[in-house]
Amino acid sequence: MPSEPFRRATLGLGGNVGDPVRSMAQALRMLDARPDCRVVAVSRLYRTPPWGKTDQDWFFNACALVETMLAPEALLDACLGIERDMKRERKERWGPRTIDIDVLTYEGVSQAGGRLELPHPRMTARGFVLMPLADVAPTLDVEGRTVEAWLKEADVAGIEPASAGPDWWKA
Repeated sequence: MPSEPFRRATLGLGGNVGDPVRSMAQALRMLDARPDCRVVAVSRLYRTPPWGKTDQDWFFNACALVETMLAPEALLDACLGIERDMKRERKERWGPRTIDIDVLTYEGVSQAGGRLELPHPRMTARGFVLMPLADVAPTLDVEGRTVEAWLKEADVAGIEPASAGPDWWKA
């Protein structure tokens, strides 16, 4: 049985340096412009307190549902390429950043170790990922539970919508 040429994946985007909203919008438009990727849905934009390293500015976060012909690692490379093009500097873990794009899930793929773990190993514990992800994929199964179910148990203290709808990223 032939497989579909496009596979669904979810991405988490965030940033807290410069104009992160503009950076995330630009990154989504860059992905959508590729012949091997298309952005299917984007969450509302959320303003979120810093996580991990808390002595920094608040973040803006969003999630996107994409369809891609890229393999998981190639999708990761495309996202990292966009980060590089946008001058992302990786100075410290969980530190300030202009743009961050994480591959959260990839349809039909579960893998540990290596340079890409799927689903993202910490996504189910992060309200700033689950809240926007629930906007675009509430019934997505992640490790045997829906995104909605994970969200009910997540710490969402301080997370607030920063946009009314999903079109904030369009030019």
